[in-house]
This record gives sequence, C-alpha cells and structure tokens, in this order.
Amino acid sequence: MIRLTTETFTIDAAEGETPRRTISGIAVRYNTPAKVSDGTMVAFAPGSLPVDGRAPTLQMYHDSSKVIGTVTERLETPEGMLFVAKVSNTRDGDEALILAADGALPEVSVGVEPIKFKYDKDGTMIITSALFSELSLVARGAFDAPIQQVAASTPEEEEVTTIQEAPQQETETMNETVEAPAVIEASKATQTIFATAKKEFKMPTPAEYISAFVTNPDKFAEMRAGIEAAAPNVITTDIPGVLPLPIVQPTYNNFIGRRPVIDAVGVKAMPQGGKVFIRPEVTTHTSVAVQSAENAALQSGTFVVTDNQVTKGTYGGYVTLSEQSIDWSTPEIIGLVLDDMGRIYANATDNVAADNLVAGATVTSNFASATETDPSYWQSWISAAATTILSGSNGNLPTHLFLSPDYWGTLMGLSDSSKRPLFPAVGPMNAYGNLMPGQPNGIAFGLQVVVDRNFAANTIIVGDASGYEIFEQQKGAISIDVPSTLSRTIAFRGYLATLMIDASKFVKAVRV
Repeated sequence: MIRLTTETFTIDAAEGETPRRTISGIAVRYNTPAKVSDGTMVAFAPGSLPVDGRAPTLQMYHDSSKVIGTVTERLETPEGMLFVAKVSNTRDGDEALILAADGALPEVSVGVEPIKFKYDKDGTMIITSALFSELSLVARGAFDAPIQQVAASTPEEEEVTTIQEAPQQETETMNETVEAPAVIEASKATQTIFATAKKEFKMPTPAEYISAFVTNPDKFAEMRAGIEAAAPNVITTDIPGVLPLPIVQPTYNNFIGRRPVIDAVGVKAMPQGGKVFIRPEVTTHTSVAVQSAENAALQSGTFVVTDNQVTKGTYGGYVTLSEQSIDWSTPEIIGLVLDDMGRIYANATDNVAADNLVAGATVTSNFASATETDPSYWQSWISAAATTILSGSNGNLPTHLFLSPDYWGTLMGLSDSSKRPLFPAVGPMNAYGNLMPGQPNGIAFGLQVVVDRNFAANTIIVGDASGYEIFEQQKGAISIDVPSTLSRTIAFRGYLATLMIDASKFVKAVRV
C-alpha cells in the first residue's frame, strides 16, 4: 500500500435545500513527484487511477477503524484526479468535519495499491496503474493537490453567514480549475463549523507526545515541528522524559545456520518407529567366471546382506520466557528466539555430521605439509586418492572434496608458475575449477568443494558422498505455558542419525 498526501484546503460549510455533507477537490496531481513515508519518491502518471469500479472509502488518518464516508465521484482531468466524497452522519464523521474546520485536519491523503509502475533515471517510482482503495483526512501533506470544498449541513433551515477571503469569489466546483481561490462559508448547524485562524501552538504533555509517536505519524511530525518553532532553545537534553527510544528493525543476527556437509550429502527420511532401525548393505557379492568346459559346473558364489543398525539421536534446546518479556517486547521476542533456535540447531546437527564423516573415513593417505602450497602436489595427491577409491570401492569415483577452512584458504590461493590463480572466478577453458572467497563451495580438480567451519583444522577428505548417509526428522518448536511462574518454555528439537555405510569411498589426509 502506498499513501500519498495532498496540501492544505479551504472550507465551505453551508446548508442547501437538502442535507449535504461532502468534501470535494483534487485527490492527487499527476506528474508531481513526492516522498512517501518510507522515503521513496513517487509520481502518478495521467490515467493511473480508476474512475469506476468499487468506490474508495473515506477515512481518518488511514485508519480502517475510522471510516467516515465514501468517495462518490471521481473525475479524470489532465492535471489530476478530482473527487467528491460524502461524509457519513456518524460521530466520527461529525468529528472529522469539526477537525477539518478547526484546521486540525487540513489535508487529504490517497491510499493506493500499485499495479503497474516503473522508475525514471532519478529513481522516482512512476505509477501507471493503481487500485484507488481509500482517501483519508490527515494533518500533514506532501502533494500540491488541495481540497477545494467541504460542505456540511443539517435539515434545519438557518440563515447562512458568509465569510469572504477573496472579494465576491464564488465557491469552486468540480468543473472549475483548482487554482481559483475558494470561499469559506459557515452555517449554523446541529454542530456548528467555524473557519478559524491558526491557533497558537501548545506544548504537548509527555503522554500526548508518546501517544502521537505510537499511533499517528502525521500528528507526531506536526508536533515535532511545533516544538521546534515554539521553543527554539529547547534541546534533547532538556526533554529526556518525552524522547522515545525507537528500535531499528529487523534484529541483527550474525549467526549463519548453514549446513555444508548435510547439504552436500543430502538427508534421507528417518523411520517413525523405533529408537534403532536397520540399513541393509550388500557385503558379499556373487561370483562370475568362465566355464572351464562344456557341461562343466559354473562358478559358485554366495550373496550376503548385513544389517547395519542405526541409532537415532535427539538434538535440541529450550528457553523459558517470562510473560512480561513476551507481552512487552518489540519486536516480539518469541519470533527472535525461534529464529535463533533454528540457526543453532542447523549448526549443531551439521557439526555432528562433520565429526562422524571424519571419524568414519578410515582409509588414509599422508599429506606433506611442506608442499601444501604446491599445485602439482595437490594434483598428485588427489589423483592418488581417486585411484584408491576407484580400486577399493568396486569402481566408484570421488565426487566431493571436503575441507576445513584453513585448507580451503590454501587451495583458493594456489597459483601457477606465472602467478595466475589456479581456480579463477571467471573460469577460462583451461581452468581446473573455480573458487571464490564469497561462495561457500566451488569446483577444484573436477570435485565439488565443501568447506565447513565444523571440520577441525587440517581436514582434507576426498570421497563419493553416496558412501555416507544422514537421516533426519526435524520436529521444530514446541511451547508450554507455566502458570505458576507466569512464563512460557519454548523448545526446538529434531532427530538425527549418520551412517558411514562404505568407508572405501573416502580417503582422508594425514598431515605429516
């Protein structure tokens, strides 16, 4: 929703032959940029607001609980959208007319929902089509689009008294130009409406100041301007009791709940029942050989499937919040707690997966620390590891290169004899991969690089991710009220289990 506000307007309060309570003028000028509440510069293109369809409501302060009437007429002009609105005969409607006459609500503001828009070279949002949902009386405006007439009357027949601001100038109608000076009239009604001079600013009480800050941004801005004008020598140290402490949202949280190992390997569904479940694995394969002679017996063999037992682990945590902290916090503390719990749970479970991968990779190969900055040594070591996996795991080939942050930095810094990066970000055709500081993964030696801060220093593992399995059932959050202490306990939990089902698919570096 975008709300754009007009400037001041004049008042025509009179009674006619039939009761009328209307406001008319220009809702918004076309091709007139203005700044909305979030700082965006916005302008309406001609024809951007509809003149038919559902009638916009007339409100106070853009508050949907203070609907005071309906926009009954909309007229398109080259200059802007003109309107006529009828004020309902309600308590809020009467209040609105009185406040408008007193100068407390001298302007109107449109509420629209953009449908089509674009941005010009200066960054101004140009709206070409929008839904005109409501029009509000407000205290402070931005657009040069004043209301031209406010009319209020009752069924009583009273003598009309006219107060002229411009000599013998008739009240402007919807068919006349909006630049013509309007006539201010006042008629005696059930609730008399007077056109009065601007009142002297009255310093607000602390309660009024805070209330305006919380509930009415327009009134708060006007109040701040009045304080500056009426008391230029007042500084913030003189009024600490009325200065609010605004909170800049959203709340900053630098903890990244990334799960590099789990994301690289993938998660399998965990069975619902049982604390322990079975993962079958073929451990002895059948045999095939050439027949020694015709009618001779074929090669005999056997087939064995073992039952790997996997035990579920429960991971989670909880906090207890007082009812007061829940009710009084801004932003809401529960949302912040749940967000943080999700991040911590992700990191804790990834740490388990990383530790179990390192422990389960039992095939090792020495890695010389003295030559760790030599690209040719890396090439040789990884090629040897791939050969070991191919031979030892019945023909499987490696897919991933798991690294601790220190070795990830070393690998990313490798260069050829001409000081060119071995894994450039651009990725020329002769490159053996690409790595960048700003991405958590990449390609090196044709393998997917997985860097995880949960690996201990000096960790290098070459492997086929299908040989390591992770099972998980995320349970999420649960909360329980504790009436005796006026508090609520919130927990976040899940089940996780890992299985190194084929250690022959991994080769782990041993630093020497």
